[in-house]
Parts: sequence; C-alpha cells; structure tokens
Amino acid sequence: MQADLIVACILLVVAFGTCILVPLFWPLDPVRGVFSATFKPPMSFAGGHLHPLGTDQLGRDLLARLGLGTAISLGIVFVASVISAVLGTVLGMIAGYFGGWVDALIMRLVDMQLAIPFILLILLIVAVIGPSLMNLIVVLGITGWAIYARVARARTLEVRELEYIESARAIGQRKLFILFRHVLPNILVPQTVLLTLDLPRLIILEASVGFLGLGVQPPTPTLGGLIGEGRSFMLIANWLVLYPGLMIAALVIACNLLGDWLVRRNDLREL
Repeated sequence: MQADLIVACILLVVAFGTCILVPLFWPLDPVRGVFSATFKPPMSFAGGHLHPLGTDQLGRDLLARLGLGTAISLGIVFVASVISAVLGTVLGMIAGYFGGWVDALIMRLVDMQLAIPFILLILLIVAVIGPSLMNLIVVLGITGWAIYARVARARTLEVRELEYIESARAIGQRKLFILFRHVLPNILVPQTVLLTLDLPRLIILEASVGFLGLGVQPPTPTLGGLIGEGRSFMLIANWLVLYPGLMIAALVIACNLLGDWLVRRNDLREL
C-alpha cells in the first residue's frame, strides 16, 4: 500500500515539476524555433543551446514544449474534472434526496449520457462548436458528470435515512440547507476518491482529442497535440512521440495508484 503511494507521489512530483519549473525557468521559447536546429536528437547542442529532449520539425525545443504542454493539459483536465464532480454531485444529491419524478428524470439523463461513447460524443460536440481551449474544458466537464451523479445519489439514499437528517427535517430546516449542510459532508470522501479514479480517463480523453487536432490548436502545445504533430516523423525523430507518451503514461499510472490507495484507505476506515 505504501509502495503504491510512494510511486504515485514520485510520478506526480516529476509531472508537476516539469509543468511548473520548465515554463518558469527554461529559457527557450516553446512556440518559436530555429530552422537550423530541426530534428536534433536529445542532449544535442544547436543554436547555442542545449536541447535535453531534442528538437522538432521546426527547430523548437521539445523540453520547453513538453513543460508548457503538460501544464495546459493538466489545467484542462483539472478544471473539467471539477466541473464534472460539482455538476454530478449536486444532481445526484437532488435525485437521491427528493426522489419521485425528479429522481427518475435525472437518472434517465444519466442513462442517456452513459449510453453514448464518451470519445464519440466529445468529438461530435467539438466538431460542431469548434476547437478551442474553453470549448474543450466545457465539453469534457459536461460529458463526465454521470458517474458522479450515480455515486452521489446512492450515498444520499443512505444518508437521508439517518437520525440526524430526520431531526433536521423535524425542526423545520429547509431541504436545500439539509442537502448542503448535512448530506454533502457525508458524501465528499467517496466523491473525492471517485474524482481521483476518474482523472486517468480525462487525461486519455484530452490527449485523444488533441491527437486528432480537435483540442487546443497549434502552435500551443498539449500532450496529445505533441504526439499528433510528431507521429509523421516517428521513423526519423522518435523522441517527438516518446517523451509526451511517457508523460501521459506517468500521469495515468500515478492517478490510478493514488486512487487505489485512497479506496483501500477509505475501506479500512469504514471497517
């Protein structure tokens, strides 16, 4: 258990260190390149600078682009995950507490959401409204709320029958006050664990959309966009795909290990 946590922390420190320290302190521009320095392999000198991860087809430093791309991709994923968690938790609590036609309506929306493959739905929406940073965040956020709603509803159905909830209703407290003052604190832990477990899915989705060219548009880098740009040059410059792919793998593995650790810890507390 502790080994999983240590590995997850190491991977997250590397990822966050890359996306924070590189854009702040690395001197090379991630957008502008030097044409005389195209396709330089890792640890080579060109244009008077060392390129630890090499350069791309336009002579841009891959380390600078990887740092900025990781920061942008993580920002998209975290904001979208917060949107999904907040929207799904609120709707799930409302469905579980009020029941009746409200519950039926929200749960049918959940069924409809889960019936459509996420990647196809996201590609369809992005293709219609256009690719941009804000559009991608909104689309990822509003297409991932269903699982949060289901878990929040199930937990709310248990909590609303507890004695202190009955006491709050008996003294005349408003339903919305009961929801956010008494019910919400009791479902925050499972929702937080679910958020951690859902982050790998969002990371892969964001990278997939970027790889297909429907995410953040060039020359602004993202992890999926870097792989999409470098796939045509894999035979002559495999580092263009290797390092962004390793970063995506590190983030997914770290989030999965952290989520598994939180699940086991939560189970032990309940015991």
